[in-house]
Amino acid sequence: MQEALRPKLRIYNDFTSLNLIAGVDVGYDIVRNLAHASIVTMKRGELKPLEQVQAFAPADFPYIPGLLAFREIPAILAALAMLKSTPDIFMVDGHGIAHPKRMGIAAHLGVLLDMPSIGVAKSRLTGRFDMPGEQKGDSSPLIAGKEQIGIVLRSRDKVSPLFISPGHRVDMQTACALATECLTRYRLPEPTRMADKLSKCN
Repeated sequence: MQEALRPKLRIYNDFTSLNLIAGVDVGYDIVRNLAHASIVTMKRGELKPLEQVQAFAPADFPYIPGLLAFREIPAILAALAMLKSTPDIFMVDGHGIAHPKRMGIAAHLGVLLDMPSIGVAKSRLTGRFDMPGEQKGDSSPLIAGKEQIGIVLRSRDKVSPLFISPGHRVDMQTACALATECLTRYRLPEPTRMADKLSKCN
């Protein structure tokens, strides 16, 4: 399925505006074996929650690195159905094209919905990189073969970097610029930080 979806990826800017950002993250209720998806929307430049929705779905698909989308997207789609407003872009806690098949959860979701999306991951799945400098905003390319698949971004002084990659209908520079614009004093950009926080509440 990932290989079938891959030709549909558009890693260039294809949008009218990016004013309403939806942060997306998924946690788990281990006792009930449920995926717990949370979506938080906020306006670009304001970074205050406008709408927050949560949904649960059975976590029937096993945890397999590289196949996270199959475990989490059903819950994300259930949460998305509850949103009253339509986001301009999804900022997903996970990878976009920084994935062995170039089809991480952010890319997979973007292609399924045909919506702009970017991935903001806390750890590397594939590729090589030189560690960026220790100051907030320092970055280095994430490379697989001869292809750049992401940007390794220091989001806060002297903390572990994030792995930013385009998902769909957004280019590399825009993905990194938007993630950087959404940084405050925390390691994670506000949209995914708030979604992460909400996904840990039952």
